[in-house]
Amino acid sequence: MNPLFAVPLALLLGALTWSFLEYCIHRWLGHDRRLRGNPFGQEHTRHHSQGDYFAPTHKKLLAALGALLLVLPPSVWVAGPLLGGTYAGGLVAFYLYYEVLHRREHTHAGIGPYGRWARRHHFYHHFVDPSANHGVTSPLWDVVFGTYRAPGVIPVPVKLKMQWLTDPQTGEVHAPFSAWYTLRGRAS
Repeated sequence: MNPLFAVPLALLLGALTWSFLEYCIHRWLGHDRRLRGNPFGQEHTRHHSQGDYFAPTHKKLLAALGALLLVLPPSVWVAGPLLGGTYAGGLVAFYLYYEVLHRREHTHAGIGPYGRWARRHHFYHHFVDPSANHGVTSPLWDVVFGTYRAPGVIPVPVKLKMQWLTDPQTGEVHAPFSAWYTLRGRAS
């Protein structure tokens, strides 16, 4: 196969594989009560209950390194050094992209249509229905597995509200976000 076609395809397949793993890890290791005792499940439960909590960066970098060490040898064995390395690199690069996107969804107002969509898709999962919208970077696997829900107005609990969402003077949802978010409950 022509490398000009094969290399981008291997990169895309690596990213698609991470997208699938992202969905599976989040849905089953993060939300299935039978499996939640795992390290990811514990960190994820804390993230849902505290909102602004994220696992430390060193744990995420170790996860990326572990994934690379796990995926690279069989990928190289099956597809050769160039394509196997590209596939493994695509998977790990998209994992790191997911980590950055996920944090920014919580800490910054979304930029552009994709950023705004991703944030609303994810916050529907956080604040409306944790059994839906497990994909953070894409709705693909939610559609495939029937867990996709189109977000309407998202009621954000006051105790979990994100800084970018509200005006610090009034405590109200900033006007540009008021069509998509409301506040629920009282400040503690």
